[in-house]
This record gives sequence, structure tokens and C-alpha cells, in this order.
Amino acid sequence: MMSTLSRSFGLHKIVKQHYLSLAKGAECQVTYIWIDKAGENLLCKTRTLEMEPAGIRDVPEWSAYWPDEKITEVVLVPVRMFRDPFTLDPNKLVLCEVLDGNYALTGSNQRSQCVKVMEKVKDFQPWFGMEQEYMLLDLDGKPFGWPSLGLPFTADPCTVGINNMLGRDISISHYRACLYAGINISGTNAEAFPTQWEFQVGPCEGIEVGDHVWMARYILHRVCEDFGVVASLDATPIEEKKHTSGCHTNFSTKEMRSKGGLQYIEEAIARLTKRHSQHLRVYDPHGGADNMIRLTNQSTTSSFQSFSTATASRKVSVRIPDHVSRSGCGYLEDRRPAANCDPYSVMRALAETCLLGAAEEDDEGKKTTAA
Repeated sequence: MMSTLSRSFGLHKIVKQHYLSLAKGAECQVTYIWIDKAGENLLCKTRTLEMEPAGIRDVPEWSAYWPDEKITEVVLVPVRMFRDPFTLDPNKLVLCEVLDGNYALTGSNQRSQCVKVMEKVKDFQPWFGMEQEYMLLDLDGKPFGWPSLGLPFTADPCTVGINNMLGRDISISHYRACLYAGINISGTNAEAFPTQWEFQVGPCEGIEVGDHVWMARYILHRVCEDFGVVASLDATPIEEKKHTSGCHTNFSTKEMRSKGGLQYIEEAIARLTKRHSQHLRVYDPHGGADNMIRLTNQSTTSSFQSFSTATASRKVSVRIPDHVSRSGCGYLEDRRPAANCDPYSVMRALAETCLLGAAEEDDEGKKTTAA
């Protein structure tokens, strides 16, 4: 069955080009994309609009099935629009929030709450950048191109050569598709496992990075459909648990980026120290269970149990990059978010802990003030 599926990929992609070349009128195909009930996967469907929308307000709301005992249908509310790299201009990809019939938030909709927090902290001009790792798998769940006896090597990050890395064509194609779509993708590189790759989104201000990461994930899955492989964002995608995937998140404010900003970076890290367990509960979609397996203090991960920080080290919870320490300003890198995290939850947690002055409990249950 698997071999039959694999052979079919090359055939139908060639045939599809004929139909994409057919002429049409002024109609525009708009693909609505939304986060599923689990808060981890993406769903989509497409409709025809009479003409190309000039902006997000020209894209109407739609409805979708929702597999829940209490809610069977939800409202898709368009929030950000991108060019469609698969069916090309004038067609669009549209990211949507999910609301119930009374326009109340569904459990997986973390964006609306994140927007409110970003509005509160907008004067800080918060910038975020996210480094999304992923693993390429075959249809049988094994790493892409994995020999029957296994691979006798692991690679260094950013390595080259067919004996070191597999899937470069996928990474390159995804990169170009994101640029076409209008995603603020800033780079890509091979990771420390032969079929593991990373792309970076940002820096973006406020809510934008979450929107762009989710759409970049959608495009990644679609590109992998064309290549006949699976892109896994699991925190521990294969049995060898030492090969894990994260979504390291860079964070800064205008004060951190300005001369003398290292002081503000260190103050933010001090606040993060007191909220370690609270952050881990929202840094993967399973309340910390994925990171409990991933963060083992081995390889380039920190400990799940305790917070750590240092300059340049990649085995800590929160890192100050060496060039930031030398220049005295810049950003911090939170290395705890798992590859399958919800970017909105990560952004919200960082902004609330580092920037908002509300009294909160630290990891020992004591009341503390964030400011």
C-alpha cells in the first residue's frame, strides 16, 4: 500500500499542471486555513470569490464542521491574507480564527487572547522571531530515506552532502513558497539529524509572527504533499529520543534593542526564572508532557525540572547570544518551546511575564510582581 502511494505522487503532480494552466475569468480561489480542536494541526477548504480581495476585509466569514459534542459548527473569521504559492496569483491563502455560533472563543483559539496582550504591551514594541525545527518522515513513520539497517551517522548542523543530509530540495522549495506568499521568513538551515531542518520567521512585531509561523507550517505540509513525504513537528518524532525538535523563540523590546539594553534583557530573564513551570505548561500543546520528554539536559536541550540561563550556551532554558552580550543590546532566546507549540501561547507567556506588571505566583507558589 505504501509503495503504491509513493508511486502515485510523481504521476498526479505532472497531470495537475495541465489543469492549473487552464484559463479562467476574474474569479479568485481563497483557501481558508484554521487550527484544529487539538490546537496542533491545520485544516483547510477553498471557495470562489467573484474577484481578487484587496484586503482581509474583503474575505467573508465562512463556517466549518467542528467535531465536538457541544459545538458541531464553527465560524471561520479571516484575520490575515497571503498569496497562494500553489495555485498562484490572484489566489489567496487566508488564516482564520475559530469562533462558535455565538462568536465566543473555542478552546483552540489562542490568537484572540494573544492579540489583547499584544495591545497592552504595544508601547514596548515587542519583536519575536521563531526558529521552527521539523523532521522529514516517510509514509511508514521512519525518517525520510532511512535505510533498513538505519543510518550509521548523525550530522552537524548546517552540513552539506548527500551522505550527511536528506531533503534539501524540500527545504529550498518551502523557503521560496514562503517568500512568494509574503511570509517574513528570514532563513533556513539543516539541523543535527540527517532529515531534520529548520526555518526562521521574523523578527516580527506583535501578533504578526504567530500568524506567519502558522501559515509557514501550512505551506510546509503542502510542499511535503508534493514531494510525497511527511513533515513532523513532534517534539520527539522518532524513537531515538536524543533527536528532538524545538521552536526556539527570540524576544526583545525597544529598550533591549537600544544601547544599554542588556540590562533590560537580564531583568526579563530574572522574571522568567520565577515562572519556569508556568511557561512549560503552555510551551507544548499537551500541558508540558511533550517537553518533559524533550528537555533532558542532553545534546542541546536544558532541564525540564529547573530553569537555567547563560551567555552563548545552547544547553540552557534561556540564552543570551554571544554577540548580544558583546554589543550590550539585542534579544534573548527562549529555547524551551517545543516544535509543536502554539506560537500565540508562547508569545503571550513571554509578554505577560517579561512586560506586564500584574502580581503572579512564582514556581514556589509565592506571590511576586513582574515589574
